[in-house]
Amino acid sequence: MLCYFYTFGCKVNTCETAGMEKLLREEGFETTNDPSKADIAVINSCTVTASGDSRVLGMVKRLKTNNPSMIIILTGCYAQAFPEKAAKIKEADIVIGTKDRKNLPGLLKEYINRREKLCCVSQYEKEDAFELLKCDSFSKNTRAFLKIQDGCNCFCTYCIIPYARGRCRSMALSDLRESVRSLVKEGHSEIVLCGINLAFYGMEWGGSLLEAVKCVSEEGAVRIRLGSLEPERITDELLEGLAKIPGFCPQFHLSLQSGSDTVLKRMNRRYTAAEYEDICRRVRKYFPDCAFTTDIMTGFPGETEKEFEETMAFAKKTGFAVIHVFRYSRRPGTAAAKMEGQVQESVKTERMKKLRELGEHMQEEHLRKQVGRTVPVLFEREKGDGFHIGHAPDGTVVKIPEKNTKKSLRNSLFYVTIEESDAVCCFGSIADSSSANQT
Repeated sequence: MLCYFYTFGCKVNTCETAGMEKLLREEGFETTNDPSKADIAVINSCTVTASGDSRVLGMVKRLKTNNPSMIIILTGCYAQAFPEKAAKIKEADIVIGTKDRKNLPGLLKEYINRREKLCCVSQYEKEDAFELLKCDSFSKNTRAFLKIQDGCNCFCTYCIIPYARGRCRSMALSDLRESVRSLVKEGHSEIVLCGINLAFYGMEWGGSLLEAVKCVSEEGAVRIRLGSLEPERITDELLEGLAKIPGFCPQFHLSLQSGSDTVLKRMNRRYTAAEYEDICRRVRKYFPDCAFTTDIMTGFPGETEKEFEETMAFAKKTGFAVIHVFRYSRRPGTAAAKMEGQVQESVKTERMKKLRELGEHMQEEHLRKQVGRTVPVLFEREKGDGFHIGHAPDGTVVKIPEKNTKKSLRNSLFYVTIEESDAVCCFGSIADSSSANQT
């Protein structure tokens, strides 16, 4: 039987979908990228926003309408956070949350035999361990994503994720080593460490994210990159250690959410704007050529025009390479949903537009500053538009013309001199051959 997989949401979900693919392949199920040919569809849901829920439900309904005999498996954060609602979705034949997905092959076989709806959403307990979902389906990519942490203890007032993921828990170092060793053996030159709250890695046993990065380096990864980090967990000890690790990429995604202290307090974020600014200053001390990317929300309940302007001013001062801007979405089940002063959608949209325009300007400025530099670029793919494409350590997308080298550069590391930039990437040429390395 053929399985079609569709992933909503974050890189953690991407990793978990890959793990579920592996589980089902090992039980004899095959995969397809064409839903019209599939007997089974696995929908890995996201529930960060209410609008995201609508997209998930729309996908489930469309698949069942187009193929009534298809077996629909709904999994992920929506199913975990709202199990009763998920169970009532008539198009979903199997409902399983973000826990115990190792049971998925057995549940699927049971459904095939009995053809009775199965709802198996287990609630999280404090003592739950990290669930290891091994994956090997990044084989076509130079870069592999590895989930090493799950859960969240922070309870930001706008966020449902602690209820969809449980408390913080981490992959054991022994499993981490084995996973990285396997990915490196498969030919992945870059490992991206991911988590729901990645900076909390190892807190259960007094470990640290630095230990995890060291493990990845020791197991032979050419490059190591980190997913989103909580700013308040960035210490000098962590930064000093990371600066000593060969291949560590100084691209720091530090989620800001707002540059206004009063908004941050209502959000229950655990830092002030001044503390965030100090963290960025300390990062630059150890990584002068780093890039900061971030998330910023507009229209949080009670956000005034003054508070929004504080965020705009803070973003300008910080100098982000990329800003991911999104509107506040009222999420039932969170404290913010009950707050007074809900902002009109038109105001949210207008503020989002202004902040995105600022972000686009800042991205162009960051890319212009790369011109004239010579940086190591790991080439990942040919897009067919006449360029070899890769990434610099700080995450900058770099292109060089295919005509400059006829052979494929995929999975190769070369020094590239940046010659020009546009709104989204840089262009250059391979530097003197004596400066080139190939992985």
